[in-house]
Amino acid sequence: MKTLIKNGTLATDKEILKADILIEDEIIIAINKNLKKEADFKIINAKNCFVFPGFIDVHTHFELAQGKTTSCDDFKTGSIAAVCGGTTTIIDFVNPEKEESLKKALNIRLKKAQNIASDFSFHMILNTYNDLIAGEMPEIIKSGVTSFKCFFAYKNMQLKDEEFLKILVKAKEYKALVTLHAENGDLIKILSKKFIKEKKTHPKYHYYAHPDIAEEEAVFRAVNLAKFINQPLYIAHLSCKKALEKIKTARRGGQIVYVETCPQYLLLSKKNYFKADFEGAKYVISPPLRETKDMEVLWNALKDRFIQVAATDHCPFNFKAQKEIGKNDFTKIPNGMAGVGERMSLLYTYGVLKNKISLNQFVEVCAANPSKIFGMYPKKGSIIIGADADLVIFDPQVKDIITASKLKSSVDYTAFEGFEIQGKPRTVLIRGKIAYEEGKYIGKQGKGKFIKRKTFKVD
Repeated sequence: MKTLIKNGTLATDKEILKADILIEDEIIIAINKNLKKEADFKIINAKNCFVFPGFIDVHTHFELAQGKTTSCDDFKTGSIAAVCGGTTTIIDFVNPEKEESLKKALNIRLKKAQNIASDFSFHMILNTYNDLIAGEMPEIIKSGVTSFKCFFAYKNMQLKDEEFLKILVKAKEYKALVTLHAENGDLIKILSKKFIKEKKTHPKYHYYAHPDIAEEEAVFRAVNLAKFINQPLYIAHLSCKKALEKIKTARRGGQIVYVETCPQYLLLSKKNYFKADFEGAKYVISPPLRETKDMEVLWNALKDRFIQVAATDHCPFNFKAQKEIGKNDFTKIPNGMAGVGERMSLLYTYGVLKNKISLNQFVEVCAANPSKIFGMYPKKGSIIIGADADLVIFDPQVKDIITASKLKSSVDYTAFEGFEIQGKPRTVLIRGKIAYEEGKYIGKQGKGKFIKRKTFKVD
């Protein structure tokens, strides 16, 4: 059966136009004004709505083991939350154990994702570099996992500069993209030990132990090392002005450095860490929330295209039982918060409607750019003939208030509790099949497709 979406306003990263969309066999086959109905068509009326390409979240952590616990959204619940929020494709992570085969770790992760609702791919985390990894990287890239995540922080994750350089060289050889968690782990470790020794255990000390200079230094170091190798670089979850300035300098000099930020860094500030009792633990993420002035700088960088991607770093831990593991030691609070279901409405309300970014830029940073940078374009992140029919029919007039009870994530709170929003997905299609409609998930779990991504190419 063919599906015809009528009367909507199509909005992509490049244009806004009135047109109908005809879908057959998971693919967009026609785009035009007043496409003719036929008797056997399924008709979706998008009157007074925008029709966006399905949004892409390139930074989620479903079923992530962290310390003695695991993020509370598995692939099923996390992906349903994503779909209901307008995200039709996610890129999660494979996190091998030290000395574990990358292929083995990828196969384990693929099995865990069998019940996923959205389409998906993975970044491969590299927590060391040796002959085994060097030998497996080409095969991993050939399998469609064409990006590698590195860390300059975290116990058992932090790479030495020598390892990072070797990874950049190998990635360049096989046209893969290296992404980075940019914080100086040694500085964080020294500060954390100091505060704990002084019995400063409150969640606010997570903020003090992760100063913006730790992010600035790590970004500066990584950018210079990538410049030396002449290899593009992607900085994940950028949070502050100081780090951004280093990237601006690099980009103005012609270097290819892509930048991602997240709604929490645009809409929440450090003041959340100073809440009474243990409430600040809800906001323990790394890098941490920053100053209010940093929020405005990040919005401007989105508008000026120094930041290309708005992802979520969705990594939820329940406040009760999980975040409370660190009740007497902020270093033991599981790092992360939810956001995969809230992103679309938050960025539309506080970005587009506040004139901080245009409607086209909204689609650009949430769909088109993620798809282009990570090798899925034009099948994903676009509305063109031949693209996957991943589409979001978005009602820009509906108003609501974000509250945890309305979200599909398994987590018991949302960091955006009480935020007023205007605009929500009304219908979400994944490859032409309706997965969400009028407040309800109606898709079939386990129908998500693994996306074999292309190798990196400068757009």
